[in-house]
Amino acid sequence: MQKQKYIVWFEEVNKGDIGLVGGKGANLGEMTNAHLPIPYGFIVTSHAYFLFIKESNLQPKINELLKNINCENPHELHQASIHIQELILRAPIPEEFMNQIIEYYADLPLKEEQYLKRNITDLKKGLHKIKSLYVQPLVAVRSSATAEDLPGASFAGQQDTYLNVKGDQHLLHKVRECWASLFTERAIYYRHNQGFDHFKVGLAAVVQRMAQSDKSGIAFSIDPVTNDKTKIVIEAIYGLGEYIVQGKVTPDHYEVDKRSFIILKKDIKFQNLKYIKAGIDNKEVRLSREEGSQKKLSDEEIIKVALLVKEIEHHYYFPQDIEWAIEKDKVFIVQSRPITTIKGVDAKNSSQQVSTNTSLPLVTGAPASPGIGIGPVKIIHSPHEIDRVKKGDVLVAPQTNPDYVPAMKKAIAIVTEKGGRTSHAAIVSRELGIPAVVGAENATYILKNEMIVSVNGQSGEVFKGSILNKTKLHDHEPHDIVSHRTLHTKTKVYVNLAEPEQAEKIAKRDCDGIGLLRAEFMIAEIGTHPKEFIKHHRQHEFINRLTHDLEKFVKPFSPRNVVYRATDFKTNEYRHLKGGKAYEPQEENPMLGFRGASRYIANPDIFAMELQAIKNIWEKGYNNLHLMIPFVRAPWELIKIKEIVNEFGLMALPGFKLWIMVEVPACALALEEFIKIGIDGVSIGTNDLTMMLLGVDRDNQEVANVYDERTPVVMSVLEYIVKTCAEHGVTCSICGQAASDYPDMVEKLVHAGITSVSINPDAIERTRELIHMIESKVYKPNGKSEMNSRLTMSD
Repeated sequence: MQKQKYIVWFEEVNKGDIGLVGGKGANLGEMTNAHLPIPYGFIVTSHAYFLFIKESNLQPKINELLKNINCENPHELHQASIHIQELILRAPIPEEFMNQIIEYYADLPLKEEQYLKRNITDLKKGLHKIKSLYVQPLVAVRSSATAEDLPGASFAGQQDTYLNVKGDQHLLHKVRECWASLFTERAIYYRHNQGFDHFKVGLAAVVQRMAQSDKSGIAFSIDPVTNDKTKIVIEAIYGLGEYIVQGKVTPDHYEVDKRSFIILKKDIKFQNLKYIKAGIDNKEVRLSREEGSQKKLSDEEIIKVALLVKEIEHHYYFPQDIEWAIEKDKVFIVQSRPITTIKGVDAKNSSQQVSTNTSLPLVTGAPASPGIGIGPVKIIHSPHEIDRVKKGDVLVAPQTNPDYVPAMKKAIAIVTEKGGRTSHAAIVSRELGIPAVVGAENATYILKNEMIVSVNGQSGEVFKGSILNKTKLHDHEPHDIVSHRTLHTKTKVYVNLAEPEQAEKIAKRDCDGIGLLRAEFMIAEIGTHPKEFIKHHRQHEFINRLTHDLEKFVKPFSPRNVVYRATDFKTNEYRHLKGGKAYEPQEENPMLGFRGASRYIANPDIFAMELQAIKNIWEKGYNNLHLMIPFVRAPWELIKIKEIVNEFGLMALPGFKLWIMVEVPACALALEEFIKIGIDGVSIGTNDLTMMLLGVDRDNQEVANVYDERTPVVMSVLEYIVKTCAEHGVTCSICGQAASDYPDMVEKLVHAGITSVSINPDAIERTRELIHMIESKVYKPNGKSEMNSRLTMSD
C-alpha cells in the first residue's frame, strides 16, 4: 500500500474513488478537478481508518458489543454505541500517518493558494519558504463513509461534522471523533437496516478549509418533491448551514427555471436563529423579527447558485443534491451528491381520491414528500420519546434528526414545525416514501395527541379527519371519466380544441366550455384554399362543411360557451392547401406577415364564409358560439372588422360576444383603446406575445433558452392586460401554451383577476384543482375579497 494513499489532496481523487475517500470525498475531488468553487482541502482516507482499527485491535471488541444487541431497542442501541465510541476515542492514531496529517494541515494554506492560481512552480520550494510565516487555518472535518451517498441510500449525515477546528492536536482529536461517529446509534441502526457489514463500511475524514458562511443552503437540480426536471430548487438561511440540514429553522424557498433561469417562486420565511462563527467557536444568535423576515438571497445570488447547480448536474449527468455557502459575496460548493429519492408515483397514492370536503386545513407548511397519510397524531419533542410512536401514527415534532429514523419508519406520515424541503425530515420521508409536511408553524400546539388527521404531502396541508373518499376510483383513464363538477371555481376553466371528433368526449369532462376553438384544423381537413371555392362559385360547399364541423363542438358543449377563433393561417400554411400557391405570396417571415385581422380586411369574401357558418349555427338554435379575432395590430383594424361582422347581423344577436386575442405588444400596451371600440372579451395569446416582447423566434433552437413566458417583463404585461380588463368590465382569459404548462403563472393571473383560463385537455382536472386551491385562500368566508369586482362580469 502506498504511503501517500493514507492522505490525499482533493485533486488527487475523483468520483471513481468512493472506496478510498467515500462519496463526499470523491465528489469534492471530482468538483475540484472540474474547477468548481470548492473550499480546498485534503482527505484522510478509509485506508487510514482501516489501519487504525487493525493496529488498535478494535474489531473483535466492537463485534462482541454488537453481537447480541436488538437494534430495535433504543436502550440497547444507546449503550452499545457509547461503549464502542469510547474504545475508538481512547485508541492511539498510528504514527505511520499521524505525522502526515499534521504535515498536510501545515501545507494547506499555500497549497490552496497555488492550486487556485494553477501555479505550476515547485510546490515544495514554496512550502519551505513560508514555514516561518505559517498561520494554522480554520478547517471543517467532515465524515465521508464509503457506503454513504450511494445509489439506493440517501441518509447523508449518519456521521458527524466538526466546524472551526484549529491546531494540530485539535485536528487529530476531531479525526478520531469522526471515526467514532461511524458507531453512533443512528449509524449502527442505519447499517443494520440497509444490510451493510459494519466492517466493510469505511470512513474517510475530509479536512476542508472552513467557509465562513454569511448565507448557506441546499439546492436540488430537480424538484425533490415532484421530480420536475425543469426546475432548480434552492433553500437558503442566514449563517452556517448546519441549521438548515437539521431542520432547526425554516429556510427561504426559491424555484428557478433550469432553461431560462427565470425565478419562478420566492417563498420568504421568518428565521428566528442563526448559527455563526465566533472566534474558534460557533454560537447561536437570535434574530429580530425585521432581520429574520428579510429575503435571504438577492435575485443575483439566486441566479449565481442556480448556474452552479446546472453546471454540476451537467458534469455528473445526473440530478444532484448540493450544499452551498456564500462567503463575502462568493458562492462556494460545500458538497454534491446524487439525488437517490427519484421514484415514480406510488400506486397506492396515485389511486387515492380526495373527497370534496371544503374544510380549511388545521396547519399548512411546505410540501416535502408526496402522498396522503391518515392516522392518529403522536407528538414527540426529542429522540428519547421515539418509542411512543407506533406503526400507523402521524409523527409530529418540532424537527427531526437522524436519531428519529426508527420512529419515522413506523409513521404513516410526518409533520414538522421547522425545516424546508431539503431538511432531514423531508429527505428521509422521500427516501421512505412517507407523506410529509415541513415548516408547519405551531403544529405541536394545534394538533393534539390521538387526533385523526390527513397529511397531504403534495399540497403541504394537514386536515382534521380523513380527506379520502370511501369509494375507490374506477379503473378509467382520465378522458373516460364523466365528471360531476366536484369542484366549483369562480375562475372558469375552458379547454383548447381543434378536432371535431374530440368534442363529445372532452365535453364530458369538468370544463366550462371551449375558450379557443382553432379553425385551422377544420380548414386543413377541407383541404382546398377558400379562394378556390370563391373562384368556382362553390362558397356554399365551404360554408356547409364548416357549419357541420362547428355543430360538432357547440352541440355537446351547449349551453357552455364555445369561442371560435377565426382562421389564423399564415401564408406558408395557406400555400399548402390545394390551389394555395396561386393566391399566397412568398414571405420571409410569415409569423409577422399577412395573417389575422389584416387578412379579413384584405379578403372580406373569405371572412364572410366563416361569418355565415357562425350565423347558420345560431339559426339552428345554438346560442353558445362566439367569435374571436386573432392578431389584431391596430385599433382601426378592429373598427373595420366590427363593421363586417355587423353587416352579417351577428352583433345584433342576443348574447353574441366578440372577443379579440391580445398577442401583439401594440395591442397589449394600448388595450384601453381597443376596449373602448367595443369588445366583450379578451384572450391572451402568450405564445406570440412572449416571442415579440422578448424578440425571440420560439421555433429557433439557438435562442430557445431565452423564450420563457414567466420572464418578469412578460408577466408584468400579462398582469397589466388582466387588470385593464377588470377595470373596464371586460372578461379576460389566457389561451397560450403557458396556461397548460405553468401552474405558477396561473396562480399569479388568478390573483390579478383573470376571469378564465383555456388549457389543453390533459390539464383540465389539475388546473381546476389548482384554481380551487388558490381561490380557497384568496376568497374570505364572507365572500368578500379584493377579487370580487371581477365576478360581476359574464364570461
